[in-house]
Amino acid sequence: MRRLPVYLLLDTSGSMKGEPIEAVNTGVRAMIGALRQDPHALETVHVSILTFDREANVVLPLTPLDTLQLPRIVTPESGPTHLGLALEVLAERVGRELRRSTAETKGDWAPYLFVMTDGRPSDVQAFAEQCPVVRGLGFASVIGCVAGPKARREDLEPLCDHVVALDTMDGAGFAGFFRWVTSAIAKGGQSVGVAGATDLPPPPPEIQVVF
Repeated sequence: MRRLPVYLLLDTSGSMKGEPIEAVNTGVRAMIGALRQDPHALETVHVSILTFDREANVVLPLTPLDTLQLPRIVTPESGPTHLGLALEVLAERVGRELRRSTAETKGDWAPYLFVMTDGRPSDVQAFAEQCPVVRGLGFASVIGCVAGPKARREDLEPLCDHVVALDTMDGAGFAGFFRWVTSAIAKGGQSVGVAGATDLPPPPPEIQVVF
């Protein structure tokens, strides 16, 4: 069975402390639970979670949906938003983990990348350098989510095919986002290297498509 890799890149900088990071944990758990109810997703989807604050951490390596043990995502008391560093780590992981097609076997479906942040990258130069690298990795779609009043869509536009916005950072907003992520993943299945981003399902009312 061909794998459908899904990478979640989640902001855990200091501003995410409290209700926002708790809402993210709840949303990710709900997403995994919903995908496990889909027989096709259960057979094909593999999930990896990376977080970024002053560091970039792989909190869940690429793992089959049916066997993964979901870690608790935490955030430091304070700290910057090193998204550029996280993209560098992501590129290394994708290069190592993605199975490419050969003359004898079909490789993975093109992976999905979901990036969620509540602020602009602190490492601006590294972010600018890594965007074209990540764009060249063969993702079916790179979807960004800007959450809260400090996040701006233009900060993610160089990286993403689509950017959505959450006006609030409460549980309902994040729950809506991860429900939408679930829908996007469930309809995935595009070969690595196919040009053009895939179409996405309509978002729920609490999510605004801004790019």
